[in-house]
Amino acid sequence: MSLDYIRRHYGVPAKRGGRIRDYQGRSGVITGAADASLTVRLDGERRSVRYHPTWQITYDEEERNP
Repeated sequence: MSLDYIRRHYGVPAKRGGRIRDYQGRSGVITGAADASLTVRLDGERRSVRYHPTWQITYDEEERNP
């Protein structure tokens, strides 16, 4: 799947380089997509982890209103 699919299917502003915040308050940058999940590199980490596009994450406000 692709970020385009995730944007259309889930109605979220997911773009490579966009910022998110998870339910624990950790921030990271979207690095891509894997299956129907986002891959996100959390700040201070070397590797990306997967996040569901709508489950307990928020997209930074500037990403929603470019």
